[in-house]
Amino acid sequence: MVKEKSKSDRRVDHDGYKKRASAVCVRNEFENEVLLISSSKNKTNWVIPGGGIEDNENAEDAAEREVYEEAGVKGRLGRLLGVFENKEKMHRTAVYLLIVDKELDEWEENTKNGRLRKWFSLCDAKYELERHKPFQGCYLNLLKGYETLSKTSYINYNHFNSLTLPFNTQKSTGTDSSISSSSSPTSTSSSFNSSPVSTLSITNFINN
Repeated sequence: MVKEKSKSDRRVDHDGYKKRASAVCVRNEFENEVLLISSSKNKTNWVIPGGGIEDNENAEDAAEREVYEEAGVKGRLGRLLGVFENKEKMHRTAVYLLIVDKELDEWEENTKNGRLRKWFSLCDAKYELERHKPFQGCYLNLLKGYETLSKTSYINYNHFNSLTLPFNTQKSTGTDSSISSSSSPTSTSSSFNSSPVSTLSITNFINN
């Protein structure tokens, strides 16, 4: 049975942003195939599993729970790809890599809501996400497999800001953005705007 979640179960940070967790599910260490799930709002659209962090869990636990509930998969949680901020919707999402090693025949969201899952090549997954969830498409830029793809993107990256650790607290002087990302120094470089912007600490986000 799917647990009903109230707003009181969700966590927000000191800025009032909802704290979320997500995982990019890949088939192997080459990171060139991505598992997407059908959107709960429109089954013809595909998204990356993720959701709010609950009071009794950290970001890593939340990422594993969300992929289990929404995609019906288990696996090895890997590196943190980054923390992505959506100013318009007031949420910040810690995005991890997860290498899938088990796919369930039935799972909560499939049984209750008919949610589907499907493997895509990295190129096809990027196309599916960027046509209706462009900020999720940005997650894929941080995969190893992205190095083999063309740097041409379907979206305008001037709407995004790339952050590095340690965080720089200087405000951006670039274009206005509704979404920004914070990735670790070891992450594959992306074609994001390089303007430094920071209002959050990954350490505080993950552990608090």
